Amino acid sequence: MSLSVAQGFTKSLAMTVLSEIGDKTFFAAAILAMRHPRRLVLSGCLGALIVMTILSAIVGWAAPNLVSRKWTHHITTLLFLGFGVWSLWEALHDGEAEDLDEVEAQLDADLKSNGGETKEKNQDSDDLKKQRQPLLAQFFSPILLKAFSITFFGEWGDKSQLATIGLAADENPLGVVLGGILGQALCTTAAVLGGKSLASSISERIVGLAGGSLFIVFGIQSYLSTVE
Repeated sequence: MSLSVAQGFTKSLAMTVLSEIGDKTFFAAAILAMRHPRRLVLSGCLGALIVMTILSAIVGWAAPNLVSRKWTHHITTLLFLGFGVWSLWEALHDGEAEDLDEVEAQLDADLKSNGGETKEKNQDSDDLKKQRQPLLAQFFSPILLKAFSITFFGEWGDKSQLATIGLAADENPLGVVLGGILGQALCTTAAVLGGKSLASSISERIVGLAGGSLFIVFGIQSYLSTVE
């Protein structure tokens, strides 16, 4: 692995882990996994995050071809510094369980609008039947598609997506993709296997402070580095 790939991989992995733990999509995966088969939830959420990571890296890779390398470098620097300040502000001012309560309320409202607990029980029964079906057929499971869509649109426009675009514009895109996918896999698996208990045992404020500090470090490093 070349130095540029390793550097992009390391930055992307650290950024993804610290950005996604305690994120809304993290809580969504945890709550969905408590209500539906974990395998389907993990497949849907992780599939959405992988697609989002690759798309973001492609946009970041293409940006220097549309805008001068100098400008993309400066924009990336400002993005990192801005996201760092944003993350620190959120960590210092927002409530610890605000995101979790908000996601739970949204999913509960969605559940009620779709017919309540009776329909959920019927759906769970259908999922047990689908487990006997061929693997390809399970990709069309409503649970998997729901997990995919909630995660994909929840990440769209999020600071972690924009940060991935900026990182791919300034670092090796392959390293950014590999680091991002590994980070997403670790966070999503943790969320599905025990995200709610994990979130309650880890201070969201500390994670936010660490993530914000990391963004600022990346911003300072980007500012001090020379444009190739």
